Amino acid sequence: MKDVFTTVRERRTIRRFSAAHVEQERIVALLNEAAGLYEAEGTPHWRCLYFGTPESREELTESMTAKVTGSRLGKLLPAPMIELLKKQITGTPAHVIFIAESAGTERERDENYAAVCSIMQTFQLLGWEQGLGMLWYTDPVILSESFYKLIGWREGERFAGILEIGYFDKVPRGRKRTPPERSWTTIGEDSSQLADTTPFSAYNVLRLLNEAVWAPNDGMREPWRFIYVTGDKTEATGKQLFSEEAPSPPFLLVVAREETDPHKQNEDYAAVCSLIQNFQLLAQSEGWHIRRRIPEWSYDRKQCESFGLRPLERIVAVLEAGEPKRYSNSGFRSPAVKITIY
Repeated sequence: MKDVFTTVRERRTIRRFSAAHVEQERIVALLNEAAGLYEAEGTPHWRCLYFGTPESREELTESMTAKVTGSRLGKLLPAPMIELLKKQITGTPAHVIFIAESAGTERERDENYAAVCSIMQTFQLLGWEQGLGMLWYTDPVILSESFYKLIGWREGERFAGILEIGYFDKVPRGRKRTPPERSWTTIGEDSSQLADTTPFSAYNVLRLLNEAVWAPNDGMREPWRFIYVTGDKTEATGKQLFSEEAPSPPFLLVVAREETDPHKQNEDYAAVCSLIQNFQLLAQSEGWHIRRRIPEWSYDRKQCESFGLRPLERIVAVLEAGEPKRYSNSGFRSPAVKITIY
């Protein structure tokens, strides 16, 4: 990536695309590059489907609108409105559907979903540098039986979203983000105001988070919270509570708020994963090496509450600084992207 700081801050969601053709080869190359830039423990399993021809977009449009046209609401809607919706989908040059594959445990399912959401974010950033705009679309209104059949839905899979893709003429104005300091808690010695030269100091973590918060978030919901833990907390509670190796202090817990609506839960989890991916890309650009993982203990409510986790919150990832040889791509091997071309 050419200039991560500039790209993360300047990328925008695009809803109006030009009619210019989007090259299939470019999409595939960007997907492989995005997958290669994802670093976390575990090997995620995900797949995607590409719709880039007029014929395939027509088929996708019919499946995406089946739930509306076949419902009582669809019968009440004026025909021109439905046609406008279809025209918007068919008029978008390219669509890529992303799916997290099924897994045997909750942790593995979350690893798959976190990976595909993070790769989608990197894909958006790489595309932006080449003049491609994207819209991350997850509205449940498209999830019809017809849509599931088209994408070859398998039991246990998790729909991450559709990226609508195209070249564009106008860049929308950006909206302000809330400074991460307002969602920041320190457990142990508070050094957030000290300009420490250590890469993973509170000062430097907050500096990068101020850029990372330019992640996609629907309706400007900012569902994240940050808990920065120093050695004091680890020594006081870590050895007693952790059933596996405790994180190396200091470390950062990235927390997501959990909405009661399942669709919003997924959207918020995806937004937090995108923020984490932004943070990792920014750190890489400065020569840091970040260990990202979803530990088993993060599913133990008692252990999570010892770090001040609130009701309806969950830990999305634990981030630590690490040595390049030990942590870079630790436990992760980027498989070839599973992409189906329509």
